[in-house]
Amino acid sequence: MNYEARAQELLQREYKMLIGGELVGAKSGKTYETHSPSDGRFLAHIPYAQAEDVEAAVAAAAAAFPAWRKTTLTERAAKLREFIKVLQDNKVDIGIMDALDSGNPVTSMIGDVDYTCRAIDYQIGVAMEVKGQTLPSMGDNWLLTRREPYGVVARIVAYNHSALFTAVKFAAPLLMGNTLIIKAPDQDALPSLLIGELASKIFPPGVVNIITGDGPITGDTLVRHPKIKRISLIGSIPTGKKVAEAAAQAGIKHVSLELGGKNPIIIFPDADIDKVVEGIANGMNCHWSQGQSCGSTTRAFLHESIHDAVLEKLKVRLGKIRIGNPLDPETQMGCLVSEAQFNKVMGYIDLGKEGGANLYCGGAKPEGEQYEKGFFVQPTVFQDVTMKMRIAQEEIFGPVLSVLKWNDVEDVVQQANSVEYGLTASVWTKDLNTAMDMAERLEAGYVWINGSGAHFLGAPFGGQKQSGTDSEEGIEELYSFTQIKTVSMGRS
Repeated sequence: MNYEARAQELLQREYKMLIGGELVGAKSGKTYETHSPSDGRFLAHIPYAQAEDVEAAVAAAAAAFPAWRKTTLTERAAKLREFIKVLQDNKVDIGIMDALDSGNPVTSMIGDVDYTCRAIDYQIGVAMEVKGQTLPSMGDNWLLTRREPYGVVARIVAYNHSALFTAVKFAAPLLMGNTLIIKAPDQDALPSLLIGELASKIFPPGVVNIITGDGPITGDTLVRHPKIKRISLIGSIPTGKKVAEAAAQAGIKHVSLELGGKNPIIIFPDADIDKVVEGIANGMNCHWSQGQSCGSTTRAFLHESIHDAVLEKLKVRLGKIRIGNPLDPETQMGCLVSEAQFNKVMGYIDLGKEGGANLYCGGAKPEGEQYEKGFFVQPTVFQDVTMKMRIAQEEIFGPVLSVLKWNDVEDVVQQANSVEYGLTASVWTKDLNTAMDMAERLEAGYVWINGSGAHFLGAPFGGQKQSGTDSEEGIEELYSFTQIKTVSMGRS
C-alpha cells in the first residue's frame, strides 16, 4: 500500500469528537490545528473541548450508565469483540493517522493496533475472574462482597502511543460495567478521533465518549467533575501531580497514575555482550517512539570490565537504525512529537555537554534535506556520566542514553535507586542468584532479567515511588475499575 496516498485520502475528512453516540465539534466551534512533526504540513483542525463539551460528555455517559451496568458481562464482552474486529479491519488507517500525527513509524503503529487487539482479548478472557467473596458467617448473618462499577470514569491518555492507549483503555472499565470518557492527547489526537468514529458504530450512545483539547481547560474540567469518581492518567510526574491535586480539590476520587521513569539497565561482567547491546538499543525505545516512552531504560550502568566493548558495539548498532519519514514502511525511527518536545530534548543534550558528560554519539538532527523541517534527533549516548548530572536524574523523554561505569554491586544498586522514579529496571547476568537479588533490591514496578522494553499479556505494569499508583495491563486493572460492597444477610 502507498501509505502517503492513503494519508491524503484520510485527511480529506473532518474529524470530530464522540459524545453521546454522535460525532460532534466543540459547541463553541473552537478548534486548534495539528501539524505533521516530520515535515510541518497542516493535517487537520481538532475540536477544542471547553467546559460545556465536557459537561455534555459526562451527561451522556451518566445517562448511558444504568442500562450498560445492567447489560450482562457476556454482552459487554461481545461488544468489545466487535470492537476488536473493527480495529483489525481498520488497523492500517489507524496506524497511518498515528504516524502522521505523532511521528512514530507507521509499521510500528500498525503493530500497536495488533497488540491492542490481543490485550483487549486477554482482558475479555479474564473478566469472569473478577469476583466477590463469601466470608465466614457471623452467627445468623451471611457475609458476602460484590464488585460494582463506579459509574462514569475518565481516562487521560498519552501521545507517545495514542491509538494503542485510546483503544486498549476501553476494555477494563467497560467490561466492569462503567461508562467511559477518554481525553485524547492534544499533540496526537487524530488516531483517537478515528477510533471514536469506529466505536460510535458499535457501542450504545454515551457508553464511550472521546473528547479533545488541552490540559488546563479540557483535562482540568474533566478531572474536577463531581460525577466522575474514577480517573486514570498516563503522563509525566508533573502532570500526575496536577491531576491528583485537582481531583482532591474536587472531592474524594480514585486516581491511578502511570507516570515517568528514569530507568536503569545494569550490565554485569558475565553477560553476553552482543545480547546486551541489543537489549540496550531496544530498551531505549528508539524503534517505535524515538525514546518517548516512560519505560525506556535510559541509564546504562556498565561494569568497568566490559564498558568499552559494549559502548563500541552499541555505537555501531544505533548507527544502523534507519531514521526517516514516518509513513515510509522501511523507517525504523521517526521524529519527536512536537517542537516543544524537540527543544526539550535538545536542551538536555546541551545540559549533558555543559555538565561534563562526554557526547559519545548522536546529539543532533540527522544530516539531509528530508530532516530539515521535522523534529528528528539521532540516537544519542553520553558516557562519563555521574549521578550528580541532570541528564542522569531527570526524565528526558527522548532518544538519549546516559552511561555510567561501575565496579561495586552495593554502589550500583544505590545509584540505580537514587532517583525519584521507580517504573522499570533491567538486569543482565547469567547468574541466577545475582538476578534474584537485584530483582528484589531494585525499586521499580517492573524488572526485566536479560530483557528490556517488552510487555507481556497479563503482566501488570505500574510504578513505585513517584512513578505512579496502581497498575495496568493485568487483571488488577479490571479490579481497579470496581468498588467493593459488603452485604450482610440476616434471618428475618
